[in-house]
Amino acid sequence: MRYLTLLFPFLLSAQYVTLVDKNTQQPLAKAQFIQNHKMTYSDVNGSVIFEPSKTKQIHVKAYGYRPFSWDVNSSATTLALEPIKVKGIYLSFWGASPKTKTFKNAIRTIETTEANALVIDVKSEQGMMVYKTNVKAASAMDAHYYRTIKKIEPYMKNLKEKKIYTIARIVCFKDELSAKNHPERAVKRSDGTIWRNAAKMAWVDPFYAKSQDYIISIAVDAAQKGFDEINFDYVRFPAKNDLVFSQENNQANRLKAIEHFIHKASIALRPYGTFLSLDTYGYVAWDGKGDTNIGHRTEVLAKHADYLAPMLYPSGFNSGILGIKDPSQEPYRIVKATLLKMQKDIAPVRLRPWLQYFKDYAFSRQHYNDFEIKEQIKAADDTNCSGWLLWNPSSRYNRGGLIKNN
Repeated sequence: MRYLTLLFPFLLSAQYVTLVDKNTQQPLAKAQFIQNHKMTYSDVNGSVIFEPSKTKQIHVKAYGYRPFSWDVNSSATTLALEPIKVKGIYLSFWGASPKTKTFKNAIRTIETTEANALVIDVKSEQGMMVYKTNVKAASAMDAHYYRTIKKIEPYMKNLKEKKIYTIARIVCFKDELSAKNHPERAVKRSDGTIWRNAAKMAWVDPFYAKSQDYIISIAVDAAQKGFDEINFDYVRFPAKNDLVFSQENNQANRLKAIEHFIHKASIALRPYGTFLSLDTYGYVAWDGKGDTNIGHRTEVLAKHADYLAPMLYPSGFNSGILGIKDPSQEPYRIVKATLLKMQKDIAPVRLRPWLQYFKDYAFSRQHYNDFEIKEQIKAADDTNCSGWLLWNPSSRYNRGGLIKNN
């Protein structure tokens, strides 16, 4: 009786809503229903009970659907989510400028083909920001100096009006600017100097809390600007031995640090209803119980992220994988086999692979044209993935492979 007495005021003010697929009107179970930082899940009938007085706006996330926002003051009792198979193309830091031919060609590609999404470099490997954020730490480092998007609000408005699914790519722990300005965060050599890779790029220590917090602040700002999804790249340790970190660099510590960071980021992004995806190597699927020495394991990454985006470029696999001498000649087999391997630890609807849209650099040096691109896309489709992303470092998508709009 005491329990019912305590529950009675809530029941009087509670409201019910049902989540359904916009096309089929079928209920959506296990959709994320978000009020500020509180998240509940819809039941098998797609129903959710909530207290409307807590917030005016609610966000809904379901795998394979566009993010959905709802004003609780409306009289709606059924919310219809739009399914989407994300088919994205990458825009580089420089190509993202609306003044460039690269940007205009990307928009034209989306308008004339099946592509429906843009992955935009919000934070580059150098640590530069593509637009002026509200993050004071970024301003202090002058990270916005070379920004290529001068006014982010009309930029995002234009993409939204075109119904383009927007993904903010944020390079995490590979960050020359942060390491240079905050050497205490930098990954070091054994002599205490800042380590830089062959491309003269420094990294920040993934163990270090301030390294993590800075990246999360950038992600939150991008979510506030209206991006549908935050994509973390280089969310890992550098693949090199004999480097010095703030903690012992062993597998257990690496896995714990990466999981902690992803969990913290997912909580910070929750109030905005923004999806979170992570890039990872394709080889992670084949490494068993290892972490590929970078802090990655499929089941660990999947705990707190919405989507995983494995980089399945056939040119990036070693000769001998699946008994194939030249992986660049077998794009369908490489992509399909790796995705099936990953699906032992994560549902297909939460996988969206990066596919190769550039010339082979490791084997025959062949161009990837219509056939090779279609083969990779077919592999993603045949394994029921939630779409795919095309990677071309120059952001040129003129070698076919995409279905033309009618």
